[in-house]
Parts: sequence; structure tokens; C-alpha cells
Amino acid sequence: MSDGVTDGPVFDADNHYYEAIDAFTRHLDPALAPRCVEWAEIGGRKYHVLGGRVSHAVANATFDPISKPGCLHDYLRGNQDGINPLTALRDHEPIRPEYRDRDARIEVLDRQGLEGCWMFPTLGMIYEEPLSHDPEAVCHTFRAFNRWLAEDWGFVHDDRVFAAPYLTLADPDWAVEELEWALGAGARLVVMRPAAPRTVLGQRSPFDEMFDPFWSRLEEAGITVVVHAGDSGVSSQGYAIDGFAATFANRSYKPSLKNLAIERAIHDFLVSLMFENQFKRFPNLRIASVENGAEFLPELFRRLRSIDKKMPGYFGDDPIEVFREHVWINPFWEDDLASVVEWMGADRVLFGSDWPHIEGLPQPLDYLVEAKVLDDDQRRCVLHDNVRELTSPRLRAGS
Repeated sequence: MSDGVTDGPVFDADNHYYEAIDAFTRHLDPALAPRCVEWAEIGGRKYHVLGGRVSHAVANATFDPISKPGCLHDYLRGNQDGINPLTALRDHEPIRPEYRDRDARIEVLDRQGLEGCWMFPTLGMIYEEPLSHDPEAVCHTFRAFNRWLAEDWGFVHDDRVFAAPYLTLADPDWAVEELEWALGAGARLVVMRPAAPRTVLGQRSPFDEMFDPFWSRLEEAGITVVVHAGDSGVSSQGYAIDGFAATFANRSYKPSLKNLAIERAIHDFLVSLMFENQFKRFPNLRIASVENGAEFLPELFRRLRSIDKKMPGYFGDDPIEVFREHVWINPFWEDDLASVVEWMGADRVLFGSDWPHIEGLPQPLDYLVEAKVLDDDQRRCVLHDNVRELTSPRLRAGS
């Protein structure tokens, strides 16, 4: 490929599928459906019912018809033309084969000029929170979901499409069992949301010692943990109505505190991980933050510096350098890429287009315009080498 910006391969670290109609139910015991996920038709439209409550998180959970990829691109770029994003969202089309078929997706990767991609859920990233009052139902739901994912997409397809099974810490024993199954099925990465899970013992930090067997097995396996944006249950403290919505709430697009929820969730997850010295305890652990943006990084670094000064020696080594050693960041496409590279280093930044989501790029390689601010070596890292490195398991020192 030659486009005037890069002559090398490009690997997209943030692609999505749109779940099949039976993604959550195909492998779910029907007797469990009322506690987990089932379908209902209301007013001629189909909705998912989660734990007995109708979900309005997305306007059309069947995804047919669906808004076009990147239809909010101009709005997110700065909306110089004053476009009403609701108008863009209403420009629907029939669902495309590549959104649900892995072979069709390979053909699209060829047309898009991509070597490969990581694949993540759409609905799957927002369904744990509505079910979190019932940890057992969470585990049943995502065990069924992961079996569907393995069946329809596989965890590695043609060494180009790498789908990540979804793991929850709602039950620490389940998490280890599901991880073992995923590893046995060939998973190269796993995905989870940035949140403190609710267990039968109440809400716990994901870095509580009760989850040590899970993190230990991940470290031993050497695969990457992707912490992807989703419904993390972040409270707006009364300044806005809580609850996840993938579209503009109340048919309005005024700013809201909810717009900050994604970066608040990943900031709290990563800073807590550092406060718990997770990388000192599990030094082979690799974390990739995907679709969470990057503007939280200066504040996170400031807090780590502050704690390091107040509690000298607590972290052992420089906490910023420890963070940079173990964490990779996928910025939003509209973030200032040069600043992110300055904060993290080019070898810790990942390109991800969020294709085919509405807030992503219309075409993945539209990002090459953003990458012009980098030199050749930096572009090669961000656009390809970093994600390829994370796709291969890393052995622990001494193994």
C-alpha cells in the first residue's frame, strides 16, 4: 500500500461486529432467559429485555437497518457546518454482511487496506451493568455470549481477525474457568469493561486479592487484557440521568456530564490498578485501553506523581515509567495524536478506528491524515507494530 503517508501495513486495534439476533440466547438455557437476556416486541419493534427490564440502550437492537459507519465524524471533528447529529443518525441502511460474517469481513479488510483487526462487542460492552444486580445471571449471559462468539467469529480467523471473549469479574471462580476455556479455544486477547464488578459479596475493586487467581493466570498466559469502553455504571451524581444510551438522549444533543463518563471510568480503573501495585505483583501483565480516549492521561500522571512524593518508595520504581511499560493507549481518533505520543511514547499508542460504529471513522485509513504529525518510525509503531506485538502472547521472564 502506498498513500503518501505510510508504505507499511496497517492493523486496526478497534473494530466491532453487530451481534447476531441470537448472540445472547443461542447457547443460553431458556429457563435462565428471564434473569438474563430475552426478546420482546413492543409497538412493532424488537427490544432486548435484561433481567426483566426492557433495554433502550440502543434504538434498534436488531441492527437492521443501521446508521452508516462514521456518520458522526463531522460532528466530532468540530461540526463546522452545524450539522444536527440526529439527522446523520437517521440516515439508515440495511445491515451489511461484513458486520456479522467473518469471511465477508476479511473481504472488507482487503478493500480497506488493512492487514488485520481486533474485534469487540457492541451490545456486549453495555449489558453487564444492567444485569449487575444478579452476578450469577451476568456469568450465565456472557458464557452463552462467548460460545456464540467462538461459533460465529472464532477467536482467530485467518490470522487477521482476532475476536476477544468478554470476561466479567462478577464471580472470581467463573472468571478463571472462562479464561481457561478461552485460552484453550485459542484466544489471543480478552476484553472487559473498566468498572468495579458487583459480586455476591458486594461491589469490589477488580484488583482486590479475591481476583488474584484470575490476574495470575492472565500473567502466566501472557495474553493482552483489553479494557474497552462500555457501560461502567459511572454515576452523574444527579447532574444527569444515569443509565447508558448509545444515541442522543431525549432527542437532544446538548452537552451533559454523561459525556465525561468514559474517561472517568478508565481513569479510575487505571489509577486504582497503579495504586494497588498490580504490575509489581503481576509483572508480565499487559493492559490495552481501547476506545476510552487519552485526555485523562495528564491528570492520571499528576496524581501518580503526587502520591509518589507523599509516599516515597511505595511504588518502588517511577510510577509513570511503570505505567508506560505495561499500558497501551488507543486514543479517540479526534484526540491530539502528537500529545498522546509525547505522554506515552510511540511504542505504547494504538491506532483504532471504531469501525463501523457511528462515532468512529467512515473508513479506517481516514486516520492516516491524523498520523501525518508523526515521523516514519512513530507511524509504523502506532499503525501496526504495537498491536501486532500485543496480539502475540508474551512469555514470563525465566519461562
